Amino acid sequence: MSYLDKDACAGCGVKLQTESTEKPGYIPQAALAKEPAICQRCFRIKNYNEASSVAVDQDDFLKLLSSIANTQSLVVHIVDLFDFEGSLISGLQRFVGNNPVLLVVNKIDLLPKAINPNRVLNWVQKQTKAQGLKVVDVVLCSAKRNIGFDRVIESIGTHRGKRDVYVVGATNVGKSTLINRLIHDYSDLERELTTSRYPGTTLDAVHIPLDDGNEIIDTPGIVYAHRMTEIVPREVLGALLPDKPIKQLVYQLNAGQTLFIGALARFDFIEGDRQSFSFYVSNALQVHRTKLEKADELFENHKGEMLAPPTKAQLEDMPPWTRHRMTIRRNTDTDIFISGLGWIHVNGSSGALIDVFAPKGIRVLQRDALI
Repeated sequence: MSYLDKDACAGCGVKLQTESTEKPGYIPQAALAKEPAICQRCFRIKNYNEASSVAVDQDDFLKLLSSIANTQSLVVHIVDLFDFEGSLISGLQRFVGNNPVLLVVNKIDLLPKAINPNRVLNWVQKQTKAQGLKVVDVVLCSAKRNIGFDRVIESIGTHRGKRDVYVVGATNVGKSTLINRLIHDYSDLERELTTSRYPGTTLDAVHIPLDDGNEIIDTPGIVYAHRMTEIVPREVLGALLPDKPIKQLVYQLNAGQTLFIGALARFDFIEGDRQSFSFYVSNALQVHRTKLEKADELFENHKGEMLAPPTKAQLEDMPPWTRHRMTIRRNTDTDIFISGLGWIHVNGSSGALIDVFAPKGIRVLQRDALI
């Protein structure tokens, strides 16, 4: 679909239609004459910061991703540093064939300011290699704060040659924000893609012509159900997604203590020497400490109220928690990562036995420490 196609929404690229309000691309007949024409969903995101739950057909999406292997393209894979393991596309290598992959790591601005970027870069390169993804370059940036964006442009220029550029990524990693910067810098188009904090903003491939006859193709965001951002109610996203540098919360704990992150997750320190744990989650979330023996009762009595978000009513629509038992080995530098929520760094070196409770299906894992 062409970005300049009059039948396409200028915000998300989906084909416009006037028949059904339930289907993607609905636009009232009277709004068709407006320039640029955008679907009702994009209009609501832009003007009211709300969105309906229209999703891309998964088969169509995989077909689109698989077709990249048959092109001569540079693939720009955007990931969210705050949710690195959750937003990395597993198996991307087999979809893109022999095309080079540039890894753009967005939201670097969310890390505490004292962090050394070179250490972060080394960590990303190591994690990427462990996932089996071969990349021609890794660039750290913040599309929102315009940090490192010149490096992104420079790297695209270096590795693109005379190829098209496919931009791929999971939902909510900042893809549209980055694309809008590229439109601004590289074309005379006045339209922008719809950007919002809601998952799945781009519904169809959007083609943006470049001056040399090639194109940037923005693909729909992949919806991964293992990310907390995909399963919480929309009203909770504002608290879950940080918009400024996260402050680490440090807790000195004895074995037999529990910490709740709102009503989104629970951390139990089962066994180990007294030691500290650093929590890296959105500043808008409250962490509550209690004794392990009182944790179940506290949750039953206070979930959705003192322990929030989500609210009591919202919790009824979310999956039940499942337990993840983790043995932290001695003398390792370890994070416990909860996809879409953040991570907990184990500061001690004496080892520990930990239980993490999170909604069923959410990815919870141990990894080498980022910070």
